[in-house]
Amino acid sequence: MTDSNALDPEDRKIVTLARSARARNAVPEGAAVRDETGRTYVAGTVALDSLKLSALQTAVAMAVASGAKSLEAAAVVTEAEFASAEDRAAVRDLGGPQTPVLVAGPDGTVRVTVTAG
Repeated sequence: MTDSNALDPEDRKIVTLARSARARNAVPEGAAVRDETGRTYVAGTVALDSLKLSALQTAVAMAVASGAKSLEAAAVVTEAEFASAEDRAAVRDLGGPQTPVLVAGPDGTVRVTVTAG
């Protein structure tokens, strides 16, 4: 586990935003990504009959739709221990294999940081 206070302030911000999205929308996951200009995109899980996206996939899609060219970092707040292969692939597609993905529990404590690679 990583002390969230030890995180870079910008990384702490995306964890906080992801946690807020999860709580506000009462969804299984919240996520946030930061693009190459420092803009952030925040999303929750999408669970429609015809469309299912994880929070991280939705946040990446929002970044792409808004014109982001790359990602600096991503965060997901979830009950899961790790970011799924599909979530890491979405981050990798936009940010590259070295983009950090912070995985935090519902309390905002970062459990693990992995690369999208």
